[in-house]
Amino acid sequence: MHKVIYDTDPGVDDAMALLFLHRHPEIDLIGITTIFGNASIETTTRNALFLKREWNIAAPVAKGASVTIDPSRHERPWPTMVHGENGLGDMPVPDVIDLPVDPRPAHRFIIETVRANPGEVTLVAVGRMTNLALALKEDPEIAGLVKDVVIMGGNFYVPGNVSPVAEANIHGDPEAADIVLTAPWKVVVIGLDVTAVTTMSRSYLGDMAAKGDKAVKQLDELSQSYIDFYKHAVEDGMMVHDSCASVYVVAPELFKTITGSVRVVCGGIADGQTVIKPDGRRFPPGDWDGLPSQIVATGIESEKVIGLIRETLLRV
Repeated sequence: MHKVIYDTDPGVDDAMALLFLHRHPEIDLIGITTIFGNASIETTTRNALFLKREWNIAAPVAKGASVTIDPSRHERPWPTMVHGENGLGDMPVPDVIDLPVDPRPAHRFIIETVRANPGEVTLVAVGRMTNLALALKEDPEIAGLVKDVVIMGGNFYVPGNVSPVAEANIHGDPEAADIVLTAPWKVVVIGLDVTAVTTMSRSYLGDMAAKGDKAVKQLDELSQSYIDFYKHAVEDGMMVHDSCASVYVVAPELFKTITGSVRVVCGGIADGQTVIKPDGRRFPPGDWDGLPSQIVATGIESEKVIGLIRETLLRV
């Protein structure tokens, strides 16, 4: 069993990944931590509580950071054109969910849960990396206690999606991402190189909903406007970014990877760009030297990944 803390900003594709983590038989979802990004922290936390209630998820929800780790950064408007005004495709969601949040802030929930389960916890982070960076700053020793970190973010040999060179999660808090990627723990980076070519069609999701239970039908409902948004890039379908990171936890063999030290550009026209120094390549001394070698996904067996998502979501 993989003990997983899911760090998320629900978010349409976040919701699908959450249901995958909840239903996969080899995953023990032990915590959900929220972060701002697809919407404000109040909205993403409300959405996490809503999905927890609707899908009968036992894992506690801890509310995370509301601003970037560098407070001088100015927040951009929330991406309502992607995830809707309420973050869940504007499906009906109550303003208040009558469930408690964990009393600890997300970064402290991460620290204490990791310390209680040394060497066992996988952090699956599919939003901005602020909570993870705050945890590292408060307790650097957790880097040696975490089993591994799987993030959805970055792009290496393909264009970005919020600038020509940057992916949204990294671009949203580059300083936090650089802290996470240069820390002495194992990070697996599932970025646009693989997620942008892994798509689920409207009809495929509709067929799943027809065969599935209430939760899968809700996924279908909240994904419709998200699919409409992607019409510029996908023919009547959507990229399943966050679910790809969740799939890696249980099926890493479906991914092709390279290794090397990774840095994030902070500032300037390349703000948020992720750059890898591949292992085995020689360069003059520079800012990538002496850093841990991380794992970067560059290829994916998309059809098998989509099939595994389907199989898992249809489990009851």
